Amino acid sequence: MFAFAALTALASVALPKVLAHGGVLSYSNAGSWYQGWAVSISIHIISIGGPNPITDATDAQLACNDDGTPGALQLTANVAAGSAITAYWNQVWPHPYGPMLTYLAQCPGTTCNGVNSNTLKWFKIDESGLISGTIADGYWGSGKMIDQNSSWTTTIPSTVPSGNYLIRFETIALHSLPAQFYPECAQIQITGGGSRAPTADELVTFPGAYSNSDPGLTVNLYTQAAESQTTYVIPGPPLYGSGTGSPAPAPTTAPSAPKTTAAPAPVSSSPAQAGTVAQFGQCGGIGFTGPTACQAPFTCTAQNGYWTVHKHPRNIELGML
Repeated sequence: MFAFAALTALASVALPKVLAHGGVLSYSNAGSWYQGWAVSISIHIISIGGPNPITDATDAQLACNDDGTPGALQLTANVAAGSAITAYWNQVWPHPYGPMLTYLAQCPGTTCNGVNSNTLKWFKIDESGLISGTIADGYWGSGKMIDQNSSWTTTIPSTVPSGNYLIRFETIALHSLPAQFYPECAQIQITGGGSRAPTADELVTFPGAYSNSDPGLTVNLYTQAAESQTTYVIPGPPLYGSGTGSPAPAPTTAPSAPKTTAAPAPVSSSPAQAGTVAQFGQCGGIGFTGPTACQAPFTCTAQNGYWTVHKHPRNIELGML
């Protein structure tokens, strides 16, 4: 059994007639449940973010709605690579229009304790944007989260290297402008991982991963164009495993001359190595496991299951098996 440490608490919508506060209330992994967001500090909670949603892509708290400074109750979860983690948002999450995203960031050393989340390199392992329909009234990742009992399940890729990580669940609400960010982080230790580290183009920082001018953050659901638009650009880096990585480094030495293919070596005309089977000796047959090469100038040719032929250039001798 492991204990989960939620690093942040998120607030929700701030509209003239709508006010909601929320975040991830709990997590589950491998059949166990762990407390997440709460309005007051209690076991498994290390820090609480502000009461309002983040509405600026350059906000210093965008990584986890908190800088990750550890508290006395910070704990770490052991999570097997290839296993699924589910984050349960408050019931019922009120914002069905917008993407769902999940990130990982590996911490240096042997623990994430004391690591500022703004200093880490994050890579995206899961995303869901506009699933079907139009920008204005289509089915979104956030809507799917609501339909799944206000929960989102992400599988830790089996290829991710083992180590200490922060996992960052995020939903972005697009019902108003500017867009509203709801990130939520927890501290985990991945075990049984692989060897595929994220490539340079898959890594980002928070803030820095998003821009306030990103198409996926400036989309307006209430325009006539949105009623027919069926494509949506999810903000952030390419998914882990899909990036192309940094260009290969330039060679340190001058390129070598093109290789040429040598002509095949001529077949030797010298006699083959002498065999060991004498005239009239056994050189094959059913169940035979001994030598099969005849002494010169004879050769061994199977005739049937019980006889072989020692063939001299001028005559044939039979050897019974």
